[in-house]
Amino acid sequence: MTTDPAAGAAPVTSPAAGLVSSLRERRLTIATAESLTAGLISAAIADVPGASSVLRGGLAAYATEVKRECLSISAELIERHGVISPECAEAMAYQSRVLFGADLAISATGVAGPDQQEGQPVGTVFIAVATAADLQTSRLDLSGSRRAIRLGTVEAALSLAHSVVAVMGKAAGGHSSVPSGDG
Repeated sequence: MTTDPAAGAAPVTSPAAGLVSSLRERRLTIATAESLTAGLISAAIADVPGASSVLRGGLAAYATEVKRECLSISAELIERHGVISPECAEAMAYQSRVLFGADLAISATGVAGPDQQEGQPVGTVFIAVATAADLQTSRLDLSGSRRAIRLGTVEAALSLAHSVVAVMGKAAGGHSSVPSGDG
């Protein structure tokens, strides 16, 4: 948390810091599966002090083969919907949550440019957040440079995850509150 000199002594919290704080408070863990952001979402989370208590891991699944082979996204799904689709974003988030044993996972797939892909214009992005009980997906239509599109994706993905975490119960995580089996 930092202070914004223009606003006096009011604290300013980054989207990543807010997310990490909410995850820690609820004893939840998170993972990522990223295509166009290639690890920026995971890096933003890891930049927050204390992130090691919530961040399980992430996969930069930039290439289609990595989505298929490492995240087990079916060739049929990719053939039917493409990698720039809400269906692919949802599958990436779901598979990342399972792969890393996390309570929730964020995914991002899209077109940062310079050229369109799969008939989708530059700036078309799909993000998803998966939990054991819910799957939230959002389409973004961003503009600007590759960097601006990628950074806009990170901010939107962190915000979506934070809104999902906000409705999850305290200690709802499957990893922090699992009975030890001793009793």
